[in-house]
Amino acid sequence: MAQDQANEPERVFNMYKKMLLIRAFEEAAGENFHAGNVRGSVHQYIGEEAIAVGICANLRKEDLLTSYHRGHGHSIAKGADPRAMMLELFGRVGGTSGGKGGSMHIADFSVGMLGANGVIADGCTISVGAAQAIKLLKQDKIVVNFIGDGGINRGPFMEALNWAKIYNLPVLFVCENNQIAATTTTKTVTAGEGIAARAESYGIPAITIDGNDLLLVDNTSARIIDEIRSGSGPQLIQAMTYRLRGHFAHDKALYRIPGEAEAALEFEPVRRTESWLITQGISEEELANARDEAEQTISQYVVDAHAAPWPDIADAFTDVQDVGAPQVGVNS
Repeated sequence: MAQDQANEPERVFNMYKKMLLIRAFEEAAGENFHAGNVRGSVHQYIGEEAIAVGICANLRKEDLLTSYHRGHGHSIAKGADPRAMMLELFGRVGGTSGGKGGSMHIADFSVGMLGANGVIADGCTISVGAAQAIKLLKQDKIVVNFIGDGGINRGPFMEALNWAKIYNLPVLFVCENNQIAATTTTKTVTAGEGIAARAESYGIPAITIDGNDLLLVDNTSARIIDEIRSGSGPQLIQAMTYRLRGHFAHDKALYRIPGEAEAALEFEPVRRTESWLITQGISEEELANARDEAEQTISQYVVDAHAAPWPDIADAFTDVQDVGAPQVGVNS
């Protein structure tokens, strides 16, 4: 676990509690997906929580964020309401998108969360578009784009890197490298020197870090976010991690090497952060209370989601793009 004078136990403990809230949310999301309460699909963030929390702890509310299909953790870390998110997963009134977006389309503009996205790597181009607007408007904001390791082999990633560098945009690309692109080991389908090298080939500074080390993510992102905010232009962080569950909730991950996931438990971020907090004087009782509080909070949100009403059928016709008013008097 990285050490730094800025890593005060109280700050880390608060980040730890945010990680617990994300994990409890993801466990509940998976359980309710299996029970048939959540339609569509659920891609759990379990085992990767330190990245979202460590990055977003250094963002301002007005900063912007784009995500991909595994976006629950990013949304909660940025400040989205997990209760509204649970209602969204259940397709109910009060959800972040009125119950119409579901798991892969969590968005909350009020906290700068521009949306998760089921189109692989599409968040990259959205992020540079937002960053271009920030620059044109001379606003004091930055954009963070989260992308998975599988997404870096798609065109939008390359286009976004090029665009961001050409216009020197205030965007931080964060590649969460959990080493498996859906069901395929990423390195077997990725040519060249890898993800960081691709950013560097465009002249974009890139760094690879241990994404399961909360303090390291916090310290690294604090420095880089400050540099981008000061006008450095785009940068990339490759955060190495490991998802402890399958690609989506029903995936049993039988393509993994036997014992691989069990071995990864030793390095997963929640346990590692707990170990550090204990060395700083946080008691086992305090840690247990934090775990219980997170689980109870999310359990109540599940109850709320079950009780919330379904959207009215007329709501299906709202939030639909208007391509222009009809021409009056013209026969169809």
